[in-house]
Amino acid sequence: MSNPIETFTPEAFHETAAALRAEIGKAIVGQEDVIRHVLIGILSNGHLLLEGVPGLGKTMLIRSLGRALDLAFSRIQFTPDLMPADITGTEIMEEREDGRRGFRFQRGPVFANLVLADEINRATPKTQSALLEAMQERTVTVANTTYPLPAPFFVLATQNPIEQEGTYPLPEAQLDRFLFKVNVPFPSAGDLTEILNRTTGEAEPSLRPVADGAQLIAMQAVARQIPVPTAVTDYVSRLIVATHPGQSASRLVNEYVRYGASPRGGQAIVLGAKVTALFDGRYNVSFDDIAAVAPAALRHRLLLNFEGQAAAISPDAIITDLLTILPGP
Repeated sequence: MSNPIETFTPEAFHETAAALRAEIGKAIVGQEDVIRHVLIGILSNGHLLLEGVPGLGKTMLIRSLGRALDLAFSRIQFTPDLMPADITGTEIMEEREDGRRGFRFQRGPVFANLVLADEINRATPKTQSALLEAMQERTVTVANTTYPLPAPFFVLATQNPIEQEGTYPLPEAQLDRFLFKVNVPFPSAGDLTEILNRTTGEAEPSLRPVADGAQLIAMQAVARQIPVPTAVTDYVSRLIVATHPGQSASRLVNEYVRYGASPRGGQAIVLGAKVTALFDGRYNVSFDDIAAVAPAALRHRLLLNFEGQAAAISPDAIITDLLTILPGP
């Protein structure tokens, strides 16, 4: 078997990633930054949380990603009455050919390559926790039996930032398992016009597979072999430490943050920076790559205190402040 690094050179990686972006762009108008961050997260082998008001195409983006990658797609609509077994699956009693009865595990919708957890914050914490093992270990345990999930495996969750009634905020432990949190902005007037033209006409965009699961795994392997200079790794470490109050030169952090990012935040930045470099056809990670992915990797990992919530301080503003004042190259 050939080495993935030989199969996917930085040039081939760049070409495949560009083809994926172009294919998804047939269905999604604008949102270039959102598509880029989603692809960076997928190629970093991470889970993603997409946040935006209803109607911005979050679900369509994820479905389009599944078609462009030729992956098994599963959608779970999270509601308050959803149970953990509705996600993971359950054991059912059945009669066998020999007349005896026994239990058989009926797999749930989480057994797919690409799982869309739609409006994830509408389910209860008990149901949300059903995804914790799947997202971390990529396994599901039912009745003392552990079942491996297919590879590759991704959870792409969506949530509405403005609707609070009937929702259950994700606990910090689950938020930390998302590699990136991607904010989906409202489209510009020009993009909105194109959306109206595409969605109110007769023809619907037809997407073709650009890469399959095996190619995606190979691309992930290539990304992990990208070298990172020691100075860049040290910078990421200092950035993570600086998100914690009492250890930061940022006034915003010391006044408005209760708890900063975990080591997973640093891992997300480094992995995302490696893929970002390959996206641009480079085989080295720069400080600019770190700055490009830091907001998506950290915004859901900063826990604001009461003063920060009362002042409506944005985590992105804190991250921008850190990137500005923290000594870089």
